Amino acid sequence: MSATPLKSTNSGEQSALQRWSRYLYQHQFVRFLLVGGTATALQYLFLVLLVELTGTPKVACSAIAFALSAVYNYLANYYFTFQATHKHRESSLKFAVVVVLGLALNTLVFYIADIVLPHYLLAQIIATGVTLISNFLLHKFWIYRS
Repeated sequence: MSATPLKSTNSGEQSALQRWSRYLYQHQFVRFLLVGGTATALQYLFLVLLVELTGTPKVACSAIAFALSAVYNYLANYYFTFQATHKHRESSLKFAVVVVLGLALNTLVFYIADIVLPHYLLAQIIATGVTLISNFLLHKFWIYRS
């Protein structure tokens, strides 16, 4: 019995995964949103766990969750979004400054929104939205610029 080789795909045809990979490679802001979205999901997961399972005040839980998700955010942006070539020592120090600024902005907005809105997750959504654009600009033009 002879083995029949698998039919190769036409070089002009691409799989959906290949098209999506090329799209991500070409669109840095989309990669930033993807990384930010997954980091935000981690942040919300940590927030809910901390609020629901501990007696810690909600504002502190929000700050802790933000800080925990920052490690993933840094590594994913360094390697995936911006394909940085700087040494971690240089990029991570800048990232730490941005995290502190983002943490301060997130905490302030969360504090105010939590007073006004009926649920802490709504307050976190507002806080997340406020920090998105400033974080992208600081990442792109200061932390990972070539």
